[in-house]
Amino acid sequence: MEKPVIVVSFPAGPEGRALLDAELAEAAPLVFLKDLEGTEHRRRALESADILLSFMTGTEIPSSELPLLKKMKLFQSLLAGVDALPFSLIPKDSFVCCNAGAWADPIAEHALGMALALGKRLLPLHRKLARGEFDNSCKNLWFRGSTATIVGFGGIGTAVARLFRELGMKIRALNTSGRTTEPVDWVGTLDDLEEAVRDAAVVVLSLPLTKRTRGLIGERQLGWMRKDAILVNVARGALVQEKALYDHLRENPCFMAGLDTWWVEPPTHGEFRTDFPFFELENVLGSPHNSNLVEGIFPLALKSAADNIRRFLANEPLVGVVDPSEYL
Repeated sequence: MEKPVIVVSFPAGPEGRALLDAELAEAAPLVFLKDLEGTEHRRRALESADILLSFMTGTEIPSSELPLLKKMKLFQSLLAGVDALPFSLIPKDSFVCCNAGAWADPIAEHALGMALALGKRLLPLHRKLARGEFDNSCKNLWFRGSTATIVGFGGIGTAVARLFRELGMKIRALNTSGRTTEPVDWVGTLDDLEEAVRDAAVVVLSLPLTKRTRGLIGERQLGWMRKDAILVNVARGALVQEKALYDHLRENPCFMAGLDTWWVEPPTHGEFRTDFPFFELENVLGSPHNSNLVEGIFPLALKSAADNIRRFLANEPLVGVVDPSEYL
């Protein structure tokens, strides 16, 4: 029986190739698009692909080449978020898997760091000191005993919750089922959003961007939150309505936002842009969507994706299967 073909669409580098060879080469031949010269060789490789392992799909495979993936049975993303995938061009009978939980630990640390920096007013107080102002009248947030609401309780959300629990915080979790085996104080679904965020000191967004969740947080939802709450978004910018957030931050200077993800970013839009002057506000802390980028994370994420491909080859249950109808 002919072995299935795995096509790798990103330049994996020597270490990445060695890892993939060690994990998968015995079970299935690996074809790296980076090695191929000329459109004909690329065409043949894509037509032969039973499995595609992709990172930034839009920059690796032009949309004109995606129809060549007629044989593909598994699309394995190296990323946790798959909202940018061209679902309409992916064969309907193939599995699409995100890299669930692979980047969770560094993203959770980033969410915690943003919440701590905002709650302790580190940036505005630093700026005052730089201006010669020694203002120690500001009261910081004491995290212990307060509540953190995690909206999206998958791999990232559970990792966030574990760190916040170490601060002595109560944890409220929202996921699709309303159930979890993690130790939390309360769990619900998105239908319970108002109850979940009402008196939370920190609200962390760590859920996928789908048809349902796009624009989930708007004027009404922000109004449910405490006037001094901290909103941290380490998921996707478009989960939050941009104008609503800017207006809320401007009108409520005690409300704070830590934003690692933005509405217009270079990988998907070719530029970074905000439609409102967030960086003129003292109650905003931003980072350039780099919460997952730490030394040593790439091999771990790659191994996680390879493990899922190995499950597919062994006819074992897959991790991170997504429903394209939630995105189309």
